[in-house]
Amino acid sequence: MATSTAPTLTDIEAARGRILGHARTTPVYGSSTLSRRAGRKVWLKAENLQRTGSFKVRGAVNKMSLLGEAERAAGVIAASAGNHGQAVAWAARELGLDATVFMPQDAPMAKVEATRNYGAETVLAGAGFDEALATALDRARETGATFVHAFEDEAVIAGQGTIGLELADELPDVETFVLPVGGGGLAAGIAIALRELRPGVRIVGVQAGKTGRGTIADGISVKHPGELTMAILDDLLDDLVHVDDEQISEAITLLLERAKLVVEGAGAASTAALLGSVVGGTGEVCVLLSGGNIDPTMLISVMRHGLTLAGRYLVFHTRIPDRPGALLDLLELIAAERGNIVSVEHHREGMAIDVVETEVSLTVITRDEAHCGQLTAALQSRGYSVDRVS
Repeated sequence: MATSTAPTLTDIEAARGRILGHARTTPVYGSSTLSRRAGRKVWLKAENLQRTGSFKVRGAVNKMSLLGEAERAAGVIAASAGNHGQAVAWAARELGLDATVFMPQDAPMAKVEATRNYGAETVLAGAGFDEALATALDRARETGATFVHAFEDEAVIAGQGTIGLELADELPDVETFVLPVGGGGLAAGIAIALRELRPGVRIVGVQAGKTGRGTIADGISVKHPGELTMAILDDLLDDLVHVDDEQISEAITLLLERAKLVVEGAGAASTAALLGSVVGGTGEVCVLLSGGNIDPTMLISVMRHGLTLAGRYLVFHTRIPDRPGALLDLLELIAAERGNIVSVEHHREGMAIDVVETEVSLTVITRDEAHCGQLTAALQSRGYSVDRVS
């Protein structure tokens, strides 16, 4: 093991006893759609169906269950912009502790309200996570409360590792396990358990590629992964791969449409890596869906984008004569080609078009990319220009 302070299999097994009755044993599903796409049997570990919508409650419950009487009386503090804060709030309520969660001032209100509704005091501090974290640590030192780190903590790692125990029990024939890596606590805990119980399996970590715009996989977009967790992963992972937002978007869309599972960006990263053919191996594979707390507006945007990439939406501009009946002619042609029109917009002002023309923007639901091509060809054969919006 990379460090003497890393939790052991015994620690993880003890954690399973502590979280029993609090965290759920989440289901495992086979996916025929993903299996066909990947060319191998694919299993989904649906931790997005865990309490509070992510794996985080496992580590939070284990950590708080180990506190002594004086520590329990002093309460707990956490810093989080999302799943960890909700998990700490929920676990504190379950175990009868006071919890305070520090969140960035611009944290999504849905996450703030969820944390508050689980019973924690929520404090908005600083423009970003680093400022919220600094304020939380200051408060913990001032009050004597226990700071519950999201990943750089042996008890938290052991709690997350209980997923590895479940995987070893549930999937004896799986060759490869694919795990998201942000701070590293989840993957580290699972890898410790699997290496002890199933030493021959392949374990692949997945990180989100960072751009200047950030990433939709905010749950694994961590500036500074843990020293302890990454030391463990350096020892135990077979590979560490990266996926981008386009791949994650496709995975979210596919999981929702075909598996009927709502998964956030970080939760879909493992599936994205599998679909991107960067995982390796040929036998049965399990991808971990680590969380399902995606903002509804983000989900709408991702679904629209994913369906457009898949050829399920055709968005385009064209021009028609500015006279009665011209728009009807266009719409009847689209209907005849079995396109389902969901929006139509006219543009006259501010456009470099002839005075006798108007520009029309249309969004049309189509079957697939081939249907988009068929509809485009039909429009062009009737003299319409088609300026497709990608």
